[in-house]
Amino acid sequence: MTYRVVAVTAALVFFVDLVVKTYLRTYFAYQSIPVLNKIFRITVVFNTGAAFGLLKGNTALLIGLGLIFIGLFIFLIKSEAEKGLLFFISCGMILGGAISNLTDRVFLGYIVDYLDFRIWPVFNFSDSCITVGVALLLFRSLWKKR
Repeated sequence: MTYRVVAVTAALVFFVDLVVKTYLRTYFAYQSIPVLNKIFRITVVFNTGAAFGLLKGNTALLIGLGLIFIGLFIFLIKSEAEKGLLFFISCGMILGGAISNLTDRVFLGYIVDYLDFRIWPVFNFSDSCITVGVALLLFRSLWKKR
């Protein structure tokens, strides 16, 4: 395996999220569109905070933390001894999601969120990729210990 898997996965996550966010921000800002009645909506909101709206309005701090996280994460990827396809895909998902959200913060001053399951705060595709990537890394870690 090479680091190309990480780069390709990260690029896919970044570009899919960029296209969706740009389209929704341009045509559906502050709108909520029902998809599955009372279960799921596309609700376009602009989040100036971190997860769950924490640290609202602290854009400079969140940009700095994002840059530090991405740098440390790249170091972690390179320092991992056992690397396989699942590791590379997981890391690509996390990196792509982090870069996508950081790009929003840097160029827009907020993150575009749009996935609304009504029982959870609104989030986006990048957030989902970060969460799934972390879950896969945890699963891989637990699996290795057995």
